[in-house]
Amino acid sequence: MPLCRRKRVLLVEPSPALLDAVKTDPNKEVFYLRQTGEIFETYDEYASRMSFYKVKQFQCEVTGKSGLDYFQALESEHQEARTMHSRFPEPLKGPVLKAVQWQVMGRLDHLVEAVYDRFKDRYFNGEKVLVDFQGEKYSAKVIKVFPPTKYPPRGADEDTGEKRASTSASPSESSLSPVSDEEPVHVVASDLKVSVKDSIVKDDPNMYVYRVQILEEEKSEKSKSAARDAMKSKMSGAIRDVQPSSLSRDRLAFSKSILRRFMRECVDRAPAVASPWTVKPSIAEKYGVSSIMPEETRKGVENLKNKEIEKRKKVWEDKEGPPSKKQKKPILGQEDNMRALADAAERREQEAKEAAEKKAREEEEKAKKAEEKIKKKPIRYPTEDLDVRLGDKEKKAGMKIKRPVPSRTALPFGEDRHTFEMFLMAWNFLVVYGQPLHLSSFTLDEFEHALQHPVADPACPLLGEIHSTLIYNLRTVPFVRHNAIMSLLDLKENIADGERPDDRIEDSFGVPIATLVDAVADVGNNWERVPLRATEGREGWEDALVGCLKDHADINKLPRLRAIFTQLLFSPESSREPSPSTSASPRAEATVTPLTRPSRPRERYHALPPRDRIAILAYMCNLAVSSKAIHMHMESCEENLTALRKEKIEVNRTKKAYLEEMEKLNAATNENDKATAANGTDGDAVIHESSELSDAPSDGGSDSGTASRRESKHRYQSLASARLKAKKKEEDRKHALAEHRRLDEEVNKLERRLEGIEREFRKLLGAIRVKPLGRDRFFNRIWWFDGMGSGSLLASGGSVQYGTGRIFVQGPSEFDAEILGRRDEKDVLERRFEEEGEEGMLGVGEWAVYNTIEEVDEFVAWLNPKGVRELALKNAFTKWWPHINPGIRKRMADLGANAKAVEARRSSRSKVAATDLSREPYMMWTNRRATNGS
Repeated sequence: MPLCRRKRVLLVEPSPALLDAVKTDPNKEVFYLRQTGEIFETYDEYASRMSFYKVKQFQCEVTGKSGLDYFQALESEHQEARTMHSRFPEPLKGPVLKAVQWQVMGRLDHLVEAVYDRFKDRYFNGEKVLVDFQGEKYSAKVIKVFPPTKYPPRGADEDTGEKRASTSASPSESSLSPVSDEEPVHVVASDLKVSVKDSIVKDDPNMYVYRVQILEEEKSEKSKSAARDAMKSKMSGAIRDVQPSSLSRDRLAFSKSILRRFMRECVDRAPAVASPWTVKPSIAEKYGVSSIMPEETRKGVENLKNKEIEKRKKVWEDKEGPPSKKQKKPILGQEDNMRALADAAERREQEAKEAAEKKAREEEEKAKKAEEKIKKKPIRYPTEDLDVRLGDKEKKAGMKIKRPVPSRTALPFGEDRHTFEMFLMAWNFLVVYGQPLHLSSFTLDEFEHALQHPVADPACPLLGEIHSTLIYNLRTVPFVRHNAIMSLLDLKENIADGERPDDRIEDSFGVPIATLVDAVADVGNNWERVPLRATEGREGWEDALVGCLKDHADINKLPRLRAIFTQLLFSPESSREPSPSTSASPRAEATVTPLTRPSRPRERYHALPPRDRIAILAYMCNLAVSSKAIHMHMESCEENLTALRKEKIEVNRTKKAYLEEMEKLNAATNENDKATAANGTDGDAVIHESSELSDAPSDGGSDSGTASRRESKHRYQSLASARLKAKKKEEDRKHALAEHRRLDEEVNKLERRLEGIEREFRKLLGAIRVKPLGRDRFFNRIWWFDGMGSGSLLASGGSVQYGTGRIFVQGPSEFDAEILGRRDEKDVLERRFEEEGEEGMLGVGEWAVYNTIEEVDEFVAWLNPKGVRELALKNAFTKWWPHINPGIRKRMADLGANAKAVEARRSSRSKVAATDLSREPYMMWTNRRATNGS
């Protein structure tokens, strides 16, 4: 019976009204549930019960399968019952059921154990067994059982056995026919009231002799030994008398598990105390088991019930306490009783003490064994990366021990970590939000070279477009008019009061704050309304930049604001001035030339050091994050991500359905091919015979000629029918192949769509949050910034595109460094020296880079997939490798082509420096998303 919440599901009994209606109104219409035989008076009751049965909450009682509806669980039980009954030996069913009838045992498992011990070495007439002859096992059938006292003399039996063996070589003879019923055997063993030892003494199973007949076995297609097959063929049908030691049963036919299943199906027990196990009536009738309890058995069951009831009653009374009335005890022998009680109490106390000491020793031994087991317990991978150690086997296999050293010097502006981080953040923001900013994507190299552009003429279009689009965006962000001027005046007061020193070397350039404030007040006052048109090359963006900073920035948020304004609005008296690329470092700026002559921002921006240009852009990007356009774009990305997730689920579901259809077509095609191959020879023979008969002369006046013509006509019709069938099969096969090709193309399309969804998912997710590819064993973060936001991994024609074209490595965060510090500091340091090298160890937040594909290959080979972090990182590299590899290679190819072009231009004397700059890749960039206004 199926289970629901570990309880059997009981069928609904007909209501009293329905039972009365059988007599009063036999034609009353009811609702009948055919699968269970239940009857309901109303449709609501019927539908409610059917809904209950349809819920997947049922469990098959036999197999334990869960998550099924009622009918599936019922069918599973029936299937298991059919399988079990077909496997369990039929001759064994009657004796087993007779043995368990009326047995009183608490658990079914105990009953199974008792039955198995009795019948495991005893065999019955008609039972199929395995016989061991000279090391070979043969299938055989028991045709006669000889108890120890009834086996014929050995000499006579040998003659009969030899004669029978020689005359009964064929399995088709009468010896395989069902044997007639004989007197019962193994009677003592079938009585479970007799102990196993007593049953063996009274009726030893090893003293039985069994007459068996070897059954003919099916010949296997591939035979390992011809002699073995010949021997089995010779033994087929032979009759032998064997001892029980040579016999055995198939494990699938008789074992404790199948015996338990058989008995669970066939026996039942009432819930009352000490109730006996009884065979179900229908099964008892089938196997001739008596359903009437013998009087002696009934009395024994009643005695057991009474004893059990008295025992439970006594336990309950002891639990509730002694009775209120004290019974009088006999006075005689009172001292002896007291002494006996004292001795018994002392004995019990000693036994309890010894038991406690024994239990303590056992607990101690168990704890030691558990501790040793924990120590010896093998590590389950993947595990914590720092727990993974390279063994000699991995080292001999060539697994890399030391990680390739990433370069710190190859980073753009790598000498100043703060500047590099601002530079990387600004580039990522401009590329990711290129769509709402109306800005085409550009590479990190182009951005780096643009920020180092050293001259005002020719102007760098990339710088103009970047600043203009940010200025347009910041017009929508609230600001305070002349905020920077007020900040400079506050600084002047603080310097006058001595609260802050006047740093004339880095910030002032010899220009007093009052003079600087006057100069700033006259520039960019109308910046929020100036039309910076793309068709005019964004003319005037430098003045608008000063106006934007004047209203949005202050000294606290942009510490170098004074120095930036001074360099943009003043120039040195002499024409000689260090280039911005050489004045990027603080040491170079310590020897700056004083700026005393007023100038315009358009004339002075090219002299601004790269780190100041980067500081301006980073500040403007941080402000632009709060703009309405960026917020709307992020919300749109969230919605598109949800739609992509749903589409991915649908595409995977469709792909799975196509693959299942392809498997069905393959199976059908294989079956047809096998059938055609099997019938191919017969078809050819039919065609050959038909052609011969058609050409053979016949005598029209003879009966034989008429018969021959009829036979020829019949064969011709058969041949025509066979041809039609073959033609239809061929058409079906071609149709199946065409359908398979179509489905294969559909699957390929879906796989390409899944790849596209992954790329789009990366683009949209990069607009919301930028996440690293993963972390290595020492918590270093690995970054790959390509393919995010408006930056695409593939161009419209399918060609490779890149943004950075390299892999960045960042040292652990402060939180990760704290986790790392909790481990053994000496051990971690030794491992880092061994596996990273002193020059490859990165501090907290420190950056480095892999520029070449060879370095990245070595790094991926160094990762150990036995660690959880490095396994996830390696999987991420595997997923995106088709885009990482071409991107890095394309960047290196572009850098090589650029270097050759620069050398060629330098060797030509007809070219000037301005012409050289105009042909640089960053100078040839154009903004295809440009608009004249926002």
